[in-house]
Amino acid sequence: MKRPFYFLIISILALPCYAQQMLEAPRPLPGNVTLSLDEYNRLLALASRPGKKTDTPPVPYVLKHGDLKFHVVNDDVIGSIQFDGETLEAHAAKVPLASGMTVFDARHGAKPLPLLLENGIHTAILPGDSEFAVSLDAGLPLSIETGRASFSLPVPSAGNVRITLAVPGERTNVQLNHGIITHRASVNGNTEIEATLVPGQTASVWWNTREAVAPAVPREVRFLSDVKSLISVAESDLQVAALVDLNVLQGEADQFSVPVPEGFEVTAVNGASLESSEVQNGVLLLKIAGHGAATHQFLISLERPLNDANATAPILAFKDAQRETGEILVEGQGTLELTAKESGGLKRLDIKEVNPYLRALSRYSLQAAFRYHRQPAESPALALEWTRFPDSSVLAAIAERATVTTLVTSEGKSLTEVKLTIKNQAQPFLKVELPAGATILTAEVAGEKVKPVQGADGNRVPLLRTGFRPAGAYTVSFVFLHSGAPFAKKGDSDISLPKMDVPINVLEWELFLPDRFKVRAFTGDAMSASLLPAEYQVYSGDRTRGNATGFGNGIGGGTTGGMPINGRGVMSLSTLAPGVALAVGQLGGYVFDSTGAAIPNAHLQIQNLATGAAWSAISIADGSWRIMGLPSGTYQVTAAASGFQSTVLNIPYDAANPHAYRIGLNLGAINSAVTVEASAPEMNTETAAIPSKDKKHKKELPAAPPPPPTASANVFNLQQRVAGVLPVAVDVPRAGTSYRFIRALVVNEETKLNFTYNSK
Repeated sequence: MKRPFYFLIISILALPCYAQQMLEAPRPLPGNVTLSLDEYNRLLALASRPGKKTDTPPVPYVLKHGDLKFHVVNDDVIGSIQFDGETLEAHAAKVPLASGMTVFDARHGAKPLPLLLENGIHTAILPGDSEFAVSLDAGLPLSIETGRASFSLPVPSAGNVRITLAVPGERTNVQLNHGIITHRASVNGNTEIEATLVPGQTASVWWNTREAVAPAVPREVRFLSDVKSLISVAESDLQVAALVDLNVLQGEADQFSVPVPEGFEVTAVNGASLESSEVQNGVLLLKIAGHGAATHQFLISLERPLNDANATAPILAFKDAQRETGEILVEGQGTLELTAKESGGLKRLDIKEVNPYLRALSRYSLQAAFRYHRQPAESPALALEWTRFPDSSVLAAIAERATVTTLVTSEGKSLTEVKLTIKNQAQPFLKVELPAGATILTAEVAGEKVKPVQGADGNRVPLLRTGFRPAGAYTVSFVFLHSGAPFAKKGDSDISLPKMDVPINVLEWELFLPDRFKVRAFTGDAMSASLLPAEYQVYSGDRTRGNATGFGNGIGGGTTGGMPINGRGVMSLSTLAPGVALAVGQLGGYVFDSTGAAIPNAHLQIQNLATGAAWSAISIADGSWRIMGLPSGTYQVTAAASGFQSTVLNIPYDAANPHAYRIGLNLGAINSAVTVEASAPEMNTETAAIPSKDKKHKKELPAAPPPPPTASANVFNLQQRVAGVLPVAVDVPRAGTSYRFIRALVVNEETKLNFTYNSK
């Protein structure tokens, strides 16, 4: 019995499996499939069809909702606008928000949002592919007429725009167009309405007022403040110069107030609309002249002393300003290392981005720059610390050479001319500390007279004059007279040069004493010019025969001799002018009369006696002349001038060792001639006798005592200036001894010489 039962159960369980096998379709055998040509082409077309591309959004942004909340305050409608929307593209998008109203502030979430004003529309730049929530604080003007108040509201272009408005008075009948009022209520003496507006339209809102005229209550003053401050870290004080720009949005301002930072003193306040200013209880009050202006600009200067190497930079904040922005530029006087630590919303920026008007106020090196937009919960602050380094002085002027000539009279007075070869960048005056009892008589800049200035701390000689723009080195000279002390029969004396506040590379000093005094020794700050090697000698005096004094008289290099010629003829010098040697192949000299005065326009004929070649020259204003390109040989030099006897000089000339010659002309007929035979470098100068007849002839002259050597041309020139040029009468010596000295690198110090003398 059990076996049939088991068989039955197995058969029942196997029935579903058999039924499933019967329902499955038979699988095709592997092999080829035959398609028609149309079906094959359709499959190819489907395979080559490109895939679907992602569609670009039709608009870059969407403003979903706009919620406006406004209330009437005096003559304005003030409130806020909340926008909700989304940017659809991947990159940032410009989203226009509002127009026809004044925006006080803008925020994107909790962060400040800068706005662009394009064609009267306030536009924000928002990140792409994201949702946003933007809030604006804005205001509109309220128009008040007799028994009626109204304003126009440009409705933002959002998907849905709602407004909540509160106006003064209970049960005020508020009306509007381009919208539907959905709720009206009286709350705390005001009427509040809620309405849905038509996006993109300008809604007009109006209501009747109980007053017959406009309210007499003055409008609250609302203004924007922009302060650009220059902080100057000077050596002894901290200075502030603030450029203030105030833009009045509402009301008529009669004054503005700004707290004065602690420890600072207001030094100046300027402005076109400023009537007056005063400080009361630490607050600077700026009173306005004329209340109708919408913008006001001021320049406020403050300062306080510095005791430490650190300070907190002040940031001016005007009271009741609706918005405060500004820039801060820090500069430092002298050489310093400055560190600036900002906080409270200050943003560091490149100095090149600073307002150009603020940069124009700077005088020292710029150190740092910042920008700020003050927020209610922020207080911008700037801490400064610095390390100051000593400054190195910069030379504004330098004297390459100082040529000094002093004439000492028998009474002990001295007349000194100082010639400076100046290179000057910007120094206007030369400070001169004269010895006691000395006075400046005259001064010149580049050959033209200027007026010396007497100051409390010394004399000033101008280094520049009106219309003179030096392109290189130029000459500045002045002459001073020193009363001195009378000479005795013998004793000690001294003479000094003033301090001058420009560095002098080389000082050359020629001291001319009357011939009645014999100097035995010199001591002092300068050395004899004769102690220098020949190639470095500035003054190269002539060592003619019979020179008893020579160069060994004390430390001074002296040459004895009278200045006028007095008929003695010609003398030889090894330089054409002090410090300017003749070049190889040059022949030159001076022409002067018996008083030592230069003779300009004298005609000189130079002839080579061996070849007969001839040259000619004309002396210039100082009596000098020069010929170039002469070969060695024996030359005849003939000098002639109107009103003077002509002089003929025969000289052996060595082109490799040229010498300059002084030719003296005596008064007389021009057809009278004097012939002198000379040799170089040491010349035997002889005297010519002038014939009684006017016929031109030559005569060999008998030997005569050697003449005393002359001083330099500087002595001649100074003697000439005394007569009729200088403003005082000085009996300067015409004959005497010239001593020459030199001193290198004189920097604002006195040069002094002491000497012992005997009267002859």
